[in-house]
Amino acid sequence: VQLQASGGGFVQPGGFLRLSCVASGSIFSIDVMGWYRQAPGKQRDLVATITSGGSTQYDDSVKGRFIISKDNAKNTVYLQMNSLKPEDTAVYYCTADVRSSRFAMTKEYWGQGTQVTVSS
Repeated sequence: VQLQASGGGFVQPGGFLRLSCVASGSIFSIDVMGWYRQAPGKQRDLVATITSGGSTQYDDSVKGRFIISKDNAKNTVYLQMNSLKPEDTAVYYCTADVRSSRFAMTKEYWGQGTQVTVSS
């Protein structure tokens, strides 16, 4: 299974970006997809997750500004990031809990990361 993230870039404070992450490979189903981020010198932190049923979870720092969504048919997760702040600057990683067959246990996979820089 591979996760390919895209959509990062440079944006001014108050701007917006939309990240996408496509999962491909031996996938029977995906239970949860999500986004983490890691700023320089800091640990990797949860940003948001979404289950196959559409339940979402957000870190308090992004609530009301970021929206996570998912296209189950395309095995794709999105992160709409609005009202971006300099402190949102980080490498953003997507993750997916994947089942390779109906009765298999889930396995966690990570994408390669995409850089988001918010600066004036």
